[in-house]
Amino acid sequence: MSHTRFIQTIEKILKPEPAVMEELVAHLEFKTYRKGDFLLKADETCRYFYFIEKGLVKLFFDNGDKDFIMTFFAENAFFTELSGFLTGQPSKYMIVALEQTDTLRIHKNIIEELCRKHHSAETLFSKLYSKAPVNMMGRISEMLEDDGKKRYYNFLKQRPDLIQRISLGDLADYIGITQVSLSRIRAQK
Repeated sequence: MSHTRFIQTIEKILKPEPAVMEELVAHLEFKTYRKGDFLLKADETCRYFYFIEKGLVKLFFDNGDKDFIMTFFAENAFFTELSGFLTGQPSKYMIVALEQTDTLRIHKNIIEELCRKHHSAETLFSKLYSKAPVNMMGRISEMLEDDGKKRYYNFLKQRPDLIQRISLGDLADYIGITQVSLSRIRAQK
């Protein structure tokens, strides 16, 4: 199996020494998830760092009466549920495949071993891990400062590739409004 896109995406972030890349690729595990399969359920501990070759997943939590979708990950994205992954604690978040999703994943123990052995691996994963809090701060600001209409138009502008791939229910949950409100906003175009 070719890991070309994985390697190209890594090298856009940092070009690690060849030994690191060889070891990293050697430990990748290919895993396919069907639509509706969970990569992580609530109260499980996230032990994998993922790269999506093909497909789409959502990271979300259920607050009792509805889902709150934190984000979506599609092709060429690296992701995990970072807080549980780093602390080893059970997560309140879930990750589910929204369509058949082909991933490359690597276990946390392998990453930690690579980071102990190679400074460039430590630098690479530090860069990968640091993207999540930055994105989360932007997401929190958006939810606190923008109304539903602005969040919808921001989504259209930032993620036009996803509009045809996610359900209206998921889009409404991501934006933080009801489907009725979303329908009203979409009708105003």
